[in-house]
Amino acid sequence: MLARKEIFPNVIELNFQAGELLGCNVYLVYEGNEWILIDIGFDETVEDYIEVIRNMDFPLANCKTLVATHADVDHIQGLAKAKQLLSTTVTSHPLAVKALEAGDKLQTFAEIELQDIHLDMPPVKIEHQVKEGDILTVGKLELEVWHTPGHTNSQLSFRMGDLLFSGDNIYRDGCVGAIDAHHGSDIVAFIKSLERIRDSDVKWLLPSHGPIFRKDNAQIEQTLDRLKSYLHMADFGTCAIDWPLMDEWEEEILKGKLPQ
Repeated sequence: MLARKEIFPNVIELNFQAGELLGCNVYLVYEGNEWILIDIGFDETVEDYIEVIRNMDFPLANCKTLVATHADVDHIQGLAKAKQLLSTTVTSHPLAVKALEAGDKLQTFAEIELQDIHLDMPPVKIEHQVKEGDILTVGKLELEVWHTPGHTNSQLSFRMGDLLFSGDNIYRDGCVGAIDAHHGSDIVAFIKSLERIRDSDVKWLLPSHGPIFRKDNAQIEQTLDRLKSYLHMADFGTCAIDWPLMDEWEEEILKGKLPQ
């Protein structure tokens, strides 16, 4: 039996437990014999994660549900396999259900033809839908559901005491989840989600990628300033709300101003 390397009481991150980076962060939250997984990663690593769980002496039959933080292939491609192996259910936000149940390759980033990305996206039935303010229970533990859109419209975070399982909202280096119009990203919503995290009294952020870190409001402010600038940059296409250069160009045209 492997010694359980809890990062916090009742919380194990499976890459850290395994001692190697297998994929996105996968959090096992447990109380007594009941446990859940938050995200599962790629199909090819599902059996590795389950072997780690088995070696920590968690009864596989006691997995209450598999939770999808959002419908991105690197987080949820392995859901169908894990669901079958563990004989459990899947939980997501309502806005992720269609893509997950259809195995939508475009919305999940499984298919990006121009970058030669062609991944399978096995469809999976969603038994449970959770939304803002709902409570996920694991034994006697309670995880408060936060809807934190921006990266995707279905992005969920989960608060448990001083901890926030924060998905792809922000990482230790101040970066955020990819902003892409085809992905349904919304910079205005992203800003509101980060402001909510900043203004909360949670102490620790447990992201979907990279190391867990203590919440730093100064760092979040820097990230917010950057995202607010994105609102006015052509770099982000239809995710931006305007492009001030075009207003300047129109004014120069009206004035007949020559290049200087």
